[in-house]
Amino acid sequence: MLKYEVAMNDLLQLEPVITSDEIVAGPAISGDSSFMSANTEVISEYDLRSKCIIPVFCKDNESTISHPEFMEAVIYAAQGFFKRESFLQPAVRVSHPIKGRIPSAIGKPVEQLREDEKTVYYERMAFVVEVPSIRDTIGGNELNLTIGGVRAYHLDNLSGRKAEERFKVFIGFKNKVCVNLCIWSDGFKSEIRARSVSEIVQESFSLFSSFRPEYQLEAMGSFGDYSLSEHQFAQLIGRSRLYQYLPVRVKKEIQQVIPLSDCQISTVAKDYYSDKSFCRDADGNIDLWRVYNLFTRANKSSYIDTFLDRGVAATSFIGSLQNALKSDSEHWFLS
Repeated sequence: MLKYEVAMNDLLQLEPVITSDEIVAGPAISGDSSFMSANTEVISEYDLRSKCIIPVFCKDNESTISHPEFMEAVIYAAQGFFKRESFLQPAVRVSHPIKGRIPSAIGKPVEQLREDEKTVYYERMAFVVEVPSIRDTIGGNELNLTIGGVRAYHLDNLSGRKAEERFKVFIGFKNKVCVNLCIWSDGFKSEIRARSVSEIVQESFSLFSSFRPEYQLEAMGSFGDYSLSEHQFAQLIGRSRLYQYLPVRVKKEIQQVIPLSDCQISTVAKDYYSDKSFCRDADGNIDLWRVYNLFTRANKSSYIDTFLDRGVAATSFIGSLQNALKSDSEHWFLS
C-alpha cells in the first residue's frame, strides 16, 4: 500500500507532462482501429487534438476536459504503473459530430464553406492502447493487454455551471485474431467523476493497481473447457430473442441478463455458421470461448456510450453459462 501511495504522489507531481506529444512511445498503432465498427469513424490523435474545438459549460464558460486530455491522462497513469512495458500509439474512434462555423461564415452557403471556416467536436470518443509486452494465448488466439476509455459529453450537463464530468476507463485484453475486446468487471470503472485531469490520473492508476491480469486470463482460458451442443446453442439464441419482449415482471425473475440487442443476437446466430475463427465444429458443438468471441464481436456494433458496459456484461453472461454447465444447474437461457 505504501508503494502505491508513493508512486501516485510521483505521478501527480509530474502532472504537466500529461500534455506532452511524447506521452506514448513507439510508432505502431494499437490494432487497426476496428475494436469498434458501426456508428463510429476513425480519427487520428493529431486531428482530435488540433482540429476539434473544446465545448464549455454554458453558464460560466469554463472549459470541459477535452478528449485528448482524458486520453493522455489515462495513458500517463498506465505508463506510470507499467513502467517497464512498451506501449503502442492509441487507436481512436468518434461519433456524433457537433458541427459549426466561425462567425465570419454566418450565412455562407454550405458548398462555399472553406475548411478553416468549419468547426467540429465529437460528442462521443473511445480509444484503446495496447501493451504488447504483456500477452498470452487462449484457444490459439494471441491476446495483448489493452487499456482504454470512453467519453460521452451527453452524459454531462453542459448547459449549467462547471461540475464533475463523467468518464469510463478499462483494462483488459484484445484478441489479435478478431480485435475483440475482453473486458472483466474487475478491470472496468463504469463512471469516473472528475473535475481535473489529475483526478482522472488517480482513478485510472487505482484501477490498474487493483487489476490482476492472471485471474482474467485463467478464467477466460477455462471457457474452452465447456461446450454447448447445437440444441443448447439454438435454445440460447431463441431465448435471447424472446427475452427482449418479456414482461418486466418476468424479466425481474431472471437472474441472468442478455447483454446484446436483438440485432446483435442475429449476428451471433449468423456467425455460429460462418465465422472463420469461432464457428461451430463439424458436430455443431461450440465451446464457450468461441461463444464469448461471437458475443464480443457482435458488441462492436454498439454505440460508444454502451460499448464497454455491454462488453463487461457479455463476460458475466458467459461466466453464468459456464457455472450452469459446470454444476449441471438450470439456466433460463439454456432451459
